[in-house]
Amino acid sequence: MTTHETELGLTDSEAAQRLLADGPNQLTSRPEMPAWRRFLAQFQDPLVYLLLVALGISLLAWVLDDEEGWPIDALVIAAVVLLNAVLGWVEQSKARQAVAELARLSAATSSVVRSSKVQRIPSAELVCGDLLLLAEGDAVGADACLIQADALRVQEASLTGESVPSSKDASAQPTSSALGDRVNEVFMGTSVAQGSAQARVTATGMATQMGQIAGLLEATPEEPTRLEKEIARMGRQLGLAVVILATVVVGTILWLSDARSASEVLAVLLLGVALAVAAVPEGLPAILSVVLALGVRRMAGHQAIVKKLSSVETLGAATVICTDKTGTLTRAEMTVVQCITASGGVRITGVGYAPEGQIQADGDAASPALNPAAPTKHSPLMAELHQLLLCGALAGNARLHQDADGSWGIDGDPTDAAFLVAFEKLQQASIPASPANSLNQFTRTAYLPFTSERKLVSTVQAANSDPGNADGSLVIMTKGAPDRLLAACSGLRVGDAVEPMTDSHRAQILADIERLSSAALRTLAVAYRPLQAGEIANSTEQAAALEDQLIFIGIAGMQDPPRVEVVQAIAEAQAAGIRIIMITGDHPRTAESIGKDIGIASGTGLALTGAELDAMDDATLQQAVIQTSLYARVSPANKLRIVAALQAGGQVVAMTGDGVNDAPALKAADIGIAMGITGTEVAKQAAKVILVDDNFATLLHAVREGRSIFDNIRKFLRYLLSSNMGEVLMVFLGVVAASVIGLSGPDSAQVAVGAVVILPLLATQILWINLITDTWPALALGVDPATDDVMARPPKPVAARVMDKPMWWGIFEIGLVIAVLSLLAVDYHLPGGLIEGTGDIATARTAGFTTLVFAHLFQAFNARSDTRSAFAQLLSNHWLLAAVLLSLLLQIAAVHVPVMNLALNTVPLGWEQWMVCLGLGSGVLWYSEARKLGRRVGAGRQMAKKGTIHV
Repeated sequence: MTTHETELGLTDSEAAQRLLADGPNQLTSRPEMPAWRRFLAQFQDPLVYLLLVALGISLLAWVLDDEEGWPIDALVIAAVVLLNAVLGWVEQSKARQAVAELARLSAATSSVVRSSKVQRIPSAELVCGDLLLLAEGDAVGADACLIQADALRVQEASLTGESVPSSKDASAQPTSSALGDRVNEVFMGTSVAQGSAQARVTATGMATQMGQIAGLLEATPEEPTRLEKEIARMGRQLGLAVVILATVVVGTILWLSDARSASEVLAVLLLGVALAVAAVPEGLPAILSVVLALGVRRMAGHQAIVKKLSSVETLGAATVICTDKTGTLTRAEMTVVQCITASGGVRITGVGYAPEGQIQADGDAASPALNPAAPTKHSPLMAELHQLLLCGALAGNARLHQDADGSWGIDGDPTDAAFLVAFEKLQQASIPASPANSLNQFTRTAYLPFTSERKLVSTVQAANSDPGNADGSLVIMTKGAPDRLLAACSGLRVGDAVEPMTDSHRAQILADIERLSSAALRTLAVAYRPLQAGEIANSTEQAAALEDQLIFIGIAGMQDPPRVEVVQAIAEAQAAGIRIIMITGDHPRTAESIGKDIGIASGTGLALTGAELDAMDDATLQQAVIQTSLYARVSPANKLRIVAALQAGGQVVAMTGDGVNDAPALKAADIGIAMGITGTEVAKQAAKVILVDDNFATLLHAVREGRSIFDNIRKFLRYLLSSNMGEVLMVFLGVVAASVIGLSGPDSAQVAVGAVVILPLLATQILWINLITDTWPALALGVDPATDDVMARPPKPVAARVMDKPMWWGIFEIGLVIAVLSLLAVDYHLPGGLIEGTGDIATARTAGFTTLVFAHLFQAFNARSDTRSAFAQLLSNHWLLAAVLLSLLLQIAAVHVPVMNLALNTVPLGWEQWMVCLGLGSGVLWYSEARKLGRRVGAGRQMAKKGTIHV
């Protein structure tokens, strides 16, 4: 770096040139797929392949027929395929935009010196050579080498996994290549916990240490979600079944008939197309995309952003949620909850940074307890408490502020802020005796920051007046590790007086420390000492010598309190059969205390530590994770092993994380969940879900939504496939049993195959049915309100499929009923057959066509549940009612509008014929009701045999 750069930073023009040459300071993932490729990707689906085959056959048939008229079948199929692709592309684009918007809202900024001016710029615009200014609370925007550092400590947990902030020294040289040993460097993605510094940017974007990890992460292939695998498997099975069925039927007809001419073979091919079109739910890809997208939007309203639509189902299937503690289960707001001084102890109520709470006597304190229920305003205890919190607040750099929305926040270290908030609570509970009670009455003259060697932090303050500083001279105020501070004390504050520190006092204080620590509270001690005339402390080196012969005031016990809503959310998760595992870098005792408070069961109740996990082989760990739900002092590698062990045991694992080193575990988990506030960009890239508010309760909302979506996917699949199965079986049985129902004859105008077989349903009619009955009712079922509490049952078994064997059998059974009822309508209107009729083939086909539509619409209500009556909560889904009404009106138009008669080969029906169609179509409803009733009675008897109910 040149002198010019060091003093003034880069010029604006130099920075612009380097930004143009090196590119923005951003972590890049794989090159973004162009919009046209994302659109073409919508066609990569087995069901779409089947439709494209049908499209090709239709076009071939049209060409062989001398291109007479318009290729209606081919055009309709092409329109359906194109519509599906457009819908899927639009909904996926909206989800991508939501994630991009989140990234824009959380974009980081950095302070730099450019052209001799301090500027605050987006971190994405940092370039190599920039003079970076760092202050407490800043995020480090790029890798940089320190030029000057003042008591700088950097939180590098997101990069190195170290929970304790690293001390930095601009003049030191690293002892090894390990990141944790590079004390003269700072890295992108870390944050300044204390102090200030100037640094020269040495690497940006993917050249940073974080970028290198991100690059390795991008090289890891991403596994398809459970839903993607299941839908692909279902598509392959369905496609294979359709090909086999069409081949068998076409082959049988060619073998049994005398079809040899091109026109006769063409008719057979059209039959194959009709069967393929009837079997394939053309709208399934688009409906699935829309239903998932609607669920994603609802989840976004609950502060959960889903990056990949199909991940929603995986989240609902989670059997285990591995969650971090800080900020997710807790508020990430350190709070002083107990204080012990020479005269007794108090509890301080209220959580978070809002200065609202009460001061209450602590009857369990090891020090002499107070007699009254609450400490009096002028008691010795209150004097000690006032001095404890005053010195604790001044021995730090935090600032408390209230935002425009009424919420409270801090600037600075959370531990310093905890004392500041507690002092404000005390001020509201007591009557100030003098202006010295105010923090503003003190002026700092020196600051001695915390170091890992001293474990203390001190400030030297000038006060106008203070009970312990009568001459108005300087006073040093110190807080830190209780054992270290106690060793530096020779006096004890008792009321407004000071007594010599005795062995008895020390023993009592150590007992108090142990009691608070046993309660999993973080303990800090506070002391002070008025400085003698002539003593000065205007530098760090001089102030360090003053941390001796101090006057001990007391101990503060603090904690990061659990979120209020977390206890209920965890209870709800456990009731839903979801196991909650807490993984934290905190002390085991803290993990156990928080775990107990929020209701996480843990076998023995003890937490396993990272060191203990390192000593276990994989087999032992797989046994340990069965019982243990609390893990403390863990490393990122430990997290990865825990996830792998749970998955080896057949669990569907959801994992939360925020740091760079959480990324492997987030990607390895079945569903990775990154924190939106504290999460690093690498963690967000690795995850499939981002919690905007870092709240565990939000995660439970997302799980509930995932389960509801899975239920609704089964509903519309049950509806679509049973309806389409009815179409397939109607065509198949109509061909096989044509002579039985009177669907055969020598009239070639009846679209015969070899003058032997007449189709009961035409390909265009099948496409029309799928258009008006598959799309809107299926979409309405996709947003169907839950018929029961989805969180009142355990997760579906890991091996369970979206389409299991009972569901497939039910689809075939209902499809057979639909086919039989529709063929009865055809038979009713034809001479001969089982029922003597007087109509022609056009009327009979229109009646069968209409009956099939009615059966589909009744089946939409049946499909809402496989056990509950269709009449239960019949009117709760207004969208379904509207969809059924719309489909009915369109079918009326198909029968009675002349243009539709021409396009669909239909004829108008009379009222009596409509009533026959309605009555036959409703038969599927009554059959299904009887079937469900039998299931409920059978289930009740089984429960009675097990003694779970009395009948």
